Amino acid sequence: MKAVLCVEHGPPEKLVVKDVETPQPARGQVRINVKAVGVNFPDTLIIQNLYQFKPALPFSPGGECAGVVSAVGEGVTDIAVGDHVIAMTGHGAMAEEVIANRAQIVRMAPGMPFDIAAGFTMTYGTSHHALKQRGQLQPGETLLVLGAAGGVGLTAVELGKVMGAKVIAAASSDEKLALCREMGADEVINYSTEDLKERVKQLTGGKGADVIYDPVGDRFAEPAFRSIAWNGRYLVVGFAAGAIPALPLNLPLIKGASIVGVFWGAFTQAEPAVHRDNMEELLRWYGEGKLKPHVSRHFPLAEGPEAIRWMMDRKAMGKIVLTV
Repeated sequence: MKAVLCVEHGPPEKLVVKDVETPQPARGQVRINVKAVGVNFPDTLIIQNLYQFKPALPFSPGGECAGVVSAVGEGVTDIAVGDHVIAMTGHGAMAEEVIANRAQIVRMAPGMPFDIAAGFTMTYGTSHHALKQRGQLQPGETLLVLGAAGGVGLTAVELGKVMGAKVIAAASSDEKLALCREMGADEVINYSTEDLKERVKQLTGGKGADVIYDPVGDRFAEPAFRSIAWNGRYLVVGFAAGAIPALPLNLPLIKGASIVGVFWGAFTQAEPAVHRDNMEELLRWYGEGKLKPHVSRHFPLAEGPEAIRWMMDRKAMGKIVLTV
């Protein structure tokens, strides 16, 4: 079978596509014939040895995929060959076949296309956990989403509306903000040309945003936090813009606000029952037509390195998916 492999840490251009042996499932595992792979920001970090999880070389990137079960290991009785599933593998999914533990698998919603399913779990899962458990977003509150046209940002816009919030989407271009409008954003801010803090104040009548969803970091963090409402919650999701910001700690004090970390991967391991409930709710909302995942570009498996470069260069709007 073919796989995209990281044989030495570095940029996407160091990745190779090779034939490797088809893996066999052990006890408690299944093998999946991969049909599509979601490309995510952690893929850009893991190949550079900059991510929290550091698999041994060589390895295939790709933390999530969708496909058809092709073999079942001993002890797995509730998943069968031929089932259509989504798998959160952490890495290894950029291949024609991948092994996943039973706990990493959920069944696809009926009628769900493979490309939509492949890009569903990590982005919607992250945003749902962030807004529901970490931010405790309430109907009628104002949600500010930074990097709102990216993979997780766009799902936060959608989920904020489903959860009854007023959503302000902030992004770096008018093209990206037009997509945010299509996905339900009530107001938009182009933080390349507008003063982020002042625009949030204007759009909220001086109150500020109750919840701020930040997967970007860098120079946008402090002006965003300065726009937060009393008793606001600032969700630290990631640092796609590069630098990890340092906030003056007097800011949360004078705002009565909270800085809340969001580490979805660790959450799925620490609270698996809550994670399962979240996924059931997300798939139900998808089935009800409340969520409309946006895939902006498809790449073939052989162009996995180019897809990761596209993500690294922040060209993605919504999801990027590899088709196998």
